[in-house]
Amino acid sequence: MSWLQMDEAGVTLTLYIQPGAKKTEVVGLHGEALKIRLHAPPVEGQANAQLIAFLALHLAVPKRAVTLLSGEASRAKRVRVMGVEAGRVRARLIPA
Repeated sequence: MSWLQMDEAGVTLTLYIQPGAKKTEVVGLHGEALKIRLHAPPVEGQANAQLIAFLALHLAVPKRAVTLLSGEASRAKRVRVMGVEAGRVRARLIPA
């Protein structure tokens, strides 16, 4: 299984989230998931909201195109992003 799965409408991302970090950034791969550090704490959905905003900004899609599929209260999350291709996701999220 890859951290990035594509279909005709968009992509599904498998992510590992580290909330409460010094800054929000993509770290790289963590097993079969893409690891993202978030500055927001894991309190009352703050980290999930920051994750959606971060992905929308970096993938140049509206926030409504980013949906949390699973992992609302977990570090392991699956996120659906509509209207974006896998190549663009890799280019914008994988650290150089």
